[in-house]
Amino acid sequence: MSKTYIATGINLKGKPFGESDRILTILTREFGLIRVIAPGARKAKSRLGGRSELFVVNQLLIAKGRSLDKITQAETLTTYSGLGKNLGKLAASQYLAELVLSQALSEHPQEDLFILLNEHLNRLQNLSNSPLIANSTQIIANLTQGIFHLLALAGTAPQVQFCCITQRLLHPNFTDEHWRVGFSIDAGGIINLSEWTKLPTPSPPQKSISGVSKPPAVAESGNLYTIETVPQPKLKINTQLTAPQLAILQHLSQPQLLEPMVSSLSPSISALDWMTVERILRQYAEYHLGYAIRSALLIDTFTQQFIVDPPF
Repeated sequence: MSKTYIATGINLKGKPFGESDRILTILTREFGLIRVIAPGARKAKSRLGGRSELFVVNQLLIAKGRSLDKITQAETLTTYSGLGKNLGKLAASQYLAELVLSQALSEHPQEDLFILLNEHLNRLQNLSNSPLIANSTQIIANLTQGIFHLLALAGTAPQVQFCCITQRLLHPNFTDEHWRVGFSIDAGGIINLSEWTKLPTPSPPQKSISGVSKPPAVAESGNLYTIETVPQPKLKINTQLTAPQLAILQHLSQPQLLEPMVSSLSPSISALDWMTVERILRQYAEYHLGYAIRSALLIDTFTQQFIVDPPF
């Protein structure tokens, strides 16, 4: 096996190592997630200094090591330096990077994931840095679609077109301001609330006069087995979404936030709607990950500047 290899990757995480080195976690096209040493990257005049910053895409020549491989050459292909000029862009990019780190594999090609992350980082970088609510909302909107696309690539995206109970198509009703659709993380997507109310409410286990539950007995092949009947809980509705919020969810699977769709619904879609959809997708992602997304706290800090006391 060759002692060196070439990889194209984007830096997702870095930490100091030794006196002047840095350990980088890199998503590569060819080998998935790798951890390598960038020797001397923390020195003032290091040729790897700028190339080891977050969200820099490099073509790398890497030498194999006993425990950690080492970068010997790096040629920068793309930088996303504009992300650091805006708190919302930086928070959104770190949020997406954290999701990517949770689903990326080592020693497996990750070209689709690599391309998808770069696409969404590029979209974020190209957005305006203006503090206006409309521009800040665009950052949240692009982040929300990025989250959905990553969930879809992992095969865990929620069902947002059909009711999880009836499997019938659900359309947002913009004519009734009180219209709502349920979202259930346990069920995996949206639920028609009128169908949800028809679900039976589980009754408590029946007890005998002595207060001891007696499960039914079943005879099989001459032997007597007991089967304990456990009542199933009713599906939990985590939140109720308005028509604009459902419209957002149903549009996120598209390749881009299409201008005709955005402009036609813009009078009824607010910044709070985008925040609500981002939050429910965050809860959904955390449910599948089994832990909280730490970078999402930065998004909450960012949104506080233009939304006071969000109802979460």
